[in-house]
Formats: sequence, structure tokens, C-alpha cells
Amino acid sequence: SKNRSAPVSDNVYLLLLVKLYRYLARRTDSNFNKVVLKRLYMSRVNRPPVSLSRLASLTKNATAKTAVIVGTITDDERLDVVPKMSVAALRVTKGARARILNAGGEVLTLDQLAQRAPTGSNCVLLRGERNAREAVKHFGKGPGTPGSSTKPYVRSKGRKFERARGRRASRGFKN
Repeated sequence: SKNRSAPVSDNVYLLLLVKLYRYLARRTDSNFNKVVLKRLYMSRVNRPPVSLSRLASLTKNATAKTAVIVGTITDDERLDVVPKMSVAALRVTKGARARILNAGGEVLTLDQLAQRAPTGSNCVLLRGERNAREAVKHFGKGPGTPGSSTKPYVRSKGRKFERARGRRASRGFKN
């Protein structure tokens, strides 16, 4: 099939996690482990980060559960109060880790999670927005064509750069 059957990365820690979750996916009849394993195979683009604010809003009704992210948890300075939460992730940034621990929460690694909940019981699997990357804004119908909202690759954002015909009605036409 076209899906990955192993990670391309040669990170030894990731390979050990794959070994562990491969075993769990095979030996337990839990779908959770199969999904985590599949996500461990993914490229970095397909493992988007989750911010603390997004985590807080997604877990506000599931406070007793552990939020599992196969990816990175990042800090969000716009969030004033971090609620107490239990999270497990591949990676947690320094700021995010400090704020979660200060709130009385806990941060687990995926191997610690496997020991605590081998079938994924009391866990909620979350993932970040895949199309939030800056690069995605440039995909689609060519910029400047009618009905397109694709962002052009422009050297600078000044008056002289792609601001004339097709961008303003006073300069010929506006798309």
C-alpha cells in the first residue's frame, strides 16, 4: 500500500517507540495503538504542532483524560491561565512544559503512556491543524487569476510589489 510501514527518520528514540507501539498494536485489540503507530510513521509536516490554547479548549470537557499528541506541544503566550491537564506527546517545548507543570498538570512521554494505559483507556488522541503552515497559503489556483485567493511569492510587501494591474480597480481591473 502507499502508506508508510516504518518511519523514514533514523532517530533512535523514535525507532524504539515504533518498536514498542508495533508490539502493542499487534498484541492488544485496541485501535488506539494502531493509530498512534501510524502517526509515528508520519513525516514532520504530517505531525503538526498543537498549541497550549488549542489543548486547553479541546480538553475542557475531558479533564480526567490524558491528551495524547503524536507531535509537539508548543507554548501559547495568548493563553493567560493554563488549566490543570495531563498530556503525553513526542515533544513538549520548554515553555509549554513549565506552564503545564506549574498549573499542577503532568507531562508524559509516549513510552510512559504505554506503561500507564497500554490500550489507550482514558486517553483522547488529538492532532494539530495540518494546513496551518505558511506554505499552504501559496497552494492553489495561480495568484492573479480570477477568483483566486492564493498568496503570491513576493520579495517585499511594499507599494511597488504586485500592487498594480489586477490588484486595484483604478489600475485597469481588479480580480
